[in-house]
Amino acid sequence: MGRAAALGGGGGGAPRWLPWLGLCFWAAGAAAGRGTDNSEVLPESIPSAPGTLPHFIEEPDDAYIIKSNPIALRCKARPAMQIFFKCNGEWVHQNEHVSEESLDESSGLKVREVFINVTRQQVEDFHGPEDYWCQCVAWSHLGTSKSRKASVRIAYLRKNFEQDPQGREVPIEGMIVLHCRPPEGVPAAEVEWLKNEEPIDSEQDENIDTRADHNLIIRQARLSDSGNYTCMAANIVAKRRSLSATVVVYVNGGWSSWTEWSACNVRCGRGWQKRSRTCTNPAPLNGGAFCEGMSVQKITCTSLCPVDGSWEVWSEWSVCSPECEHLRIRECTAPAPRNGGKFCEGLSQESENCTDGLCILDKKPLHEIKPQSIESASDIALYSGLGAAVVAVAVLVIGVTLYRRSQSDYGVDVIDSSALTGGFQTFNFKTVRQGNSLLLNSAMQPDLTVSRTYSGPICLQDPLDKELMTESSLFNPLSDIKVKVQSSFMVSLGVSERAEYHGKNHSRTFPHGNNHSFSTMHPRNKTPYIQNLSSLPTRTELRTTGVFGHLGGRLVMPNTGVSLLIPHGAIPEENSWEIYMSINQGEPSLQSDGSEVLLSPEVTCGPPDMIVTTPFALTIPHCADVSSEHWNIHLKKRTQQGKWEEVMSVEDESTSCYCLLDPFACHVLLDSFGTYALTGEPITDCAVKQLKVAVFGCMSCNSLDYNLRVYCVDNTPCAFQEVVSDERHQGGQLLEEPKLLHFQGNTFSLQISVLDIPPFLWRIKPFTACQEVPFSRVWCSNRQPLHCAFSLERYTPTTTQLSCKICIRQLKGHEQILQVQTSILESEREAITFFAQEDSTFPAQTGPKAFKIPYSIRQRICATFDTPNAKGKDWQMLAQKNSINRNLSYFATQSSPSAVILNLWEARHQHDGDLDSLACALEEIGRTHTKLSNISESQLDEADFNYSRQNGL
Repeated sequence: MGRAAALGGGGGGAPRWLPWLGLCFWAAGAAAGRGTDNSEVLPESIPSAPGTLPHFIEEPDDAYIIKSNPIALRCKARPAMQIFFKCNGEWVHQNEHVSEESLDESSGLKVREVFINVTRQQVEDFHGPEDYWCQCVAWSHLGTSKSRKASVRIAYLRKNFEQDPQGREVPIEGMIVLHCRPPEGVPAAEVEWLKNEEPIDSEQDENIDTRADHNLIIRQARLSDSGNYTCMAANIVAKRRSLSATVVVYVNGGWSSWTEWSACNVRCGRGWQKRSRTCTNPAPLNGGAFCEGMSVQKITCTSLCPVDGSWEVWSEWSVCSPECEHLRIRECTAPAPRNGGKFCEGLSQESENCTDGLCILDKKPLHEIKPQSIESASDIALYSGLGAAVVAVAVLVIGVTLYRRSQSDYGVDVIDSSALTGGFQTFNFKTVRQGNSLLLNSAMQPDLTVSRTYSGPICLQDPLDKELMTESSLFNPLSDIKVKVQSSFMVSLGVSERAEYHGKNHSRTFPHGNNHSFSTMHPRNKTPYIQNLSSLPTRTELRTTGVFGHLGGRLVMPNTGVSLLIPHGAIPEENSWEIYMSINQGEPSLQSDGSEVLLSPEVTCGPPDMIVTTPFALTIPHCADVSSEHWNIHLKKRTQQGKWEEVMSVEDESTSCYCLLDPFACHVLLDSFGTYALTGEPITDCAVKQLKVAVFGCMSCNSLDYNLRVYCVDNTPCAFQEVVSDERHQGGQLLEEPKLLHFQGNTFSLQISVLDIPPFLWRIKPFTACQEVPFSRVWCSNRQPLHCAFSLERYTPTTTQLSCKICIRQLKGHEQILQVQTSILESEREAITFFAQEDSTFPAQTGPKAFKIPYSIRQRICATFDTPNAKGKDWQMLAQKNSINRNLSYFATQSSPSAVILNLWEARHQHDGDLDSLACALEEIGRTHTKLSNISESQLDEADFNYSRQNGL
């Protein structure tokens, strides 16, 4: 009874223990029935009792099962006598419940909390129209309450994105839309965008929107928006990363305004003036299109030539005046000065006594003058007459002396172009006689039956130039010289055909100076000199030797631009030396300090103990875009201890050596042999190195693969020759003519990319379409040939043609495009002509055949210009006419300045043999000479006639 009272609570109505009794009966029945019939359910209500319905303090939440870890569902209610879970419409067994009971201090009601675990297996075994779910049912004395349904799902995230973002190229201020559809997953994945591996915060940049269905939208593209974009998807299971999409924001170039028209380029006569504009408004960036149209416009202009004034003839004498004088005048109108010309020099009027002394003196008649006055006047007249006679005799003697000197040996006075041309009158002559000691190539058999006649004015037009034609001695040693008359009336000295002059020694020539592009050769010489890559000679080392004596000669390193000129007389008579020359192909021994850059190969010539009496000329190619404003270029020499010391700066004044810097080579006059190199120190960021870019291709071991190798080397012939040699051993084939790239010292890197690959025929392997080379690697690329390799793959073996573009550009600099159109089949491939080869058969030439200027002509030029001349016609004018205007003190220290100047001319013109320029330089000097001469035109005509008659013309 006591227990019943305790349970009943001592009140009227239904006993309080009845619900518990029913619950106990249910529990027992449920325990027995779970093993036989799962359809048995708890009663939805129990007998009512006084109290309140249960109130859920905490209801079960939706949950996700991660991997194989079970999840816990919980609920809490008050007042609650019991709480059970129902999942998918079935009661969960009471043994799977974990319950806790507590007392709410504020209300005094019982609080019950229940937990159950749901496993992955339970969820996977359930197959229903909806997700696996569970809810709580709580009992109190008043009745039952149900919680919300909580779903339980298995969490996962697929690996592959349904849509990866795609790279794009958009113009500046254009719209960029990158689509991203994340992988399927439960729960749904959240998307985040990365730019260059950094998260994008759209809230801080109003120009970017990432809210539209996981897409990235950039409303107005900016240059800073270029980069690699990645879509990141993540949920509670894992994170997934999409493929990166490269976005390039490019800027199409725009023209700046035209500059003002330049001044007329000629001082007088017909010329041109120009104006220009640049593609900098804006400049093209990131592959944007270059401006279309012309950057320079030219128009013709005419400048009025200044005309110096000249005197008219004197007028007749005027009537005798009362003062016993008469006058005559002349005017400066033949012609009058105009357009800034000089006014006539001298007096415009003259006066003299008109009565031979029979005139009044001090306004008195002659018969009234005292005898002593007359006598004194007679003495004055006598002495005046004697003085005038003495002066006349002296002038006559000086005139005769000068005239005889001008008619004497040719080498005593100034020389003009007739010394080179052999005259300018109509003449004919036959081919030289066999055995003549002055023949340029005595080994050739002359054609004695051929007679060649040349006519027409040649070079010199001034009448006084005919004076020199009277000396038959000019022609005697020049019977072998052929003259070709061009339309410009310019005379070229040489043999009638180049092949006759050099024999067979130079049937294949190479422009070491690099002053032309690879495909620009003289039309007459182009066809026989084409050389393919596959036929290049194998070269183990860059070294050549030759034996030289008193006659001198030339030593050439084939295909490198390096040569050595030993002048005539530099080696004493009856002596001979074996002279060698080599180029360092390995790691340069000259280590650059600071910003100094090696601009040329290291060239060694020797033997070092050899002594020369005349400076020899060493030609070294370089890769600098020569400008004194941007470069400070030095010549350095290696000492016996292996250290490098500076010899001189090319802009300095020195008497020890001489440097003449041409656009592609430096010609150095030296007295001692050794190892030399050129270095450059950039003064500004605008300093430019010239790079040669070329693309080679070859098949790989896999017949479907094709490799492209792009080279960027210093623009020196020896650097490119090393690349050619390496590619020949690898089976490489030149696919496009090399081009020149100007690389600035502005610290910006070099980008090399492959463009326009046929999409359905070829594909390029990932991460190789664009490669970037650091600035320092390119700026010092003379150490090793710099190249980038691209691997292509064709889809089928039937694809035999490849067409694409190679873009080589410096960021914020210049760019070059190499167009590749080739066949990968050897039998169908076209040979690319990329350079002409020179001096490969005979690298050493000795004696007269090594020089362009015949020795006899050379002697006359030296005899003329080495002697100081009062008219200013000396070696300094010879240097000026040959564009040598600096460091003249070096030539002044030489025993024969003219000979050293001609040696320098030989070094500069070893390949073109441009005797026209030398002939015209002497012509200009000769014309200046004629203006100072006092010989009459009639004497010149008579002398010219006598000379022509003596020589049978």
